[in-house]
Amino acid sequence: MDELDRYDALGLADLVRRREIDATALLERAIARTEAVNGQINAVVLRHYDLARAQIAAGLPDGPFGGVPFLLKDLGAALAGTVMTQGSRAFADDVSEADATVTRRAKAAGLVIFGKTATPEFGLTTTTESALWGATRNPWNLDRIAGGSSGGSAAAVAARIVPMAHASDGGGSIRVPAACCGLFGLKPSRGRVPYGPGQGIGWNGLSTQHAVTVSVRDSAALLDALAGPDLGDSIVPSQPQGGFLAAVGRAPGKLRIALIESAASGAAVHPDVRAGLADVAALCASLGHQVEIAGLTLDVAALGAGMGASMGVDIARKLDQRAQALGRPLKDDEIEPITARIAENGRLVTGRAYADARRAFDVAAARYAELFESFDLVLSPTLAEPPGALKRMSLDLDIGDYMRAIGAFTPYTALHNQIGVPAMSVPLVWNAENLPLGMMFAAPYGREDLLISLAAQLEAARPWKDRLPPVRAN
Repeated sequence: MDELDRYDALGLADLVRRREIDATALLERAIARTEAVNGQINAVVLRHYDLARAQIAAGLPDGPFGGVPFLLKDLGAALAGTVMTQGSRAFADDVSEADATVTRRAKAAGLVIFGKTATPEFGLTTTTESALWGATRNPWNLDRIAGGSSGGSAAAVAARIVPMAHASDGGGSIRVPAACCGLFGLKPSRGRVPYGPGQGIGWNGLSTQHAVTVSVRDSAALLDALAGPDLGDSIVPSQPQGGFLAAVGRAPGKLRIALIESAASGAAVHPDVRAGLADVAALCASLGHQVEIAGLTLDVAALGAGMGASMGVDIARKLDQRAQALGRPLKDDEIEPITARIAENGRLVTGRAYADARRAFDVAAARYAELFESFDLVLSPTLAEPPGALKRMSLDLDIGDYMRAIGAFTPYTALHNQIGVPAMSVPLVWNAENLPLGMMFAAPYGREDLLISLAAQLEAARPWKDRLPPVRAN
């Protein structure tokens, strides 16, 4: 292990603060690591090395992550003067005019942005494969997916190019790749991290953004830096007293944890996942928490229709706006087949159907909230299966095959986007094939602090930061 790999992002920032290393040295190390390992994992697809060097030369702010190299997902986090492709050939030359709010806040925290990571087209699947950039591979096994849609960020962090990277989540896209790559991934509450003035919240409120990290405290400190309303925001969860980082050092107390073993959809659960869930439930019990099996009945059909309507309308709007900006219709070879089908369906969504989507989400939120009358948190697997082979969920499939594969792989995560509550994937289990299996905890709306407090306790009981994949930069 490289000695600096023992440090998380806050640890590296502390070294810079104490002048034991400088920001330029950390940047050049991250660049060298990218060039050394990216050919195997295909995680970093846009390189902004000179911009990062100029950022350092201009002087870095005195933020909590001063001098730490950072990667943006190539979706939802614009960097002024650079291309943001969103994983799409239709946007391959789309240059951002200004920094997104999350980018500005990351810079203000002292992070040095030197590139962007791969995403499938518009984040529409749970593997990171696209016609534009190709397939991102899992550092734990190059034949397996890194998850999606933030798989590029997760692969880069797992391979230790950087200790944390930006990610976003509209149906599991922070938690899925975190689970696949053995990382900590926290999806914040709806409205916690803004997309920018006038941008609203994507996919009818489904989407939010944060990061994948090697440590819980990095995730907490970054959330302190990124969270807070932007101009005009109307959905704003309350901030915890003392901030999120303070929750790392605060014992969670004895928690009542609801254990959800089966997915509401009835999807099959792999034996390795079932064994991992039982193991984590036992770990929680050993830490003094009360874990009880609970059931959850949801209108899965209504939620699925609502998800489809929400995504379809958003994607249709995005493509129609791009065609208008280009002054011509988009070509068939600029859009992947599943994307085109989703947009086609989106153009058929009626106002009633869109309203029904919001109603379905609200009803599910009320039903889920009933759990919190008896429990503090909910525990389930992040995924129903270990990370699988490439091409199984790519956007060039038949729509039926794509939907069946997504449903079998990720039947647990989308619910938390639909109802807006925070959820985290914690890397506590590896199977006999040395593949990570994330386990997921969810909390009431606005209670990321409770998740962080438990995650820090779990991290201390079963550390994962020094567990490194076979393919990594060194």
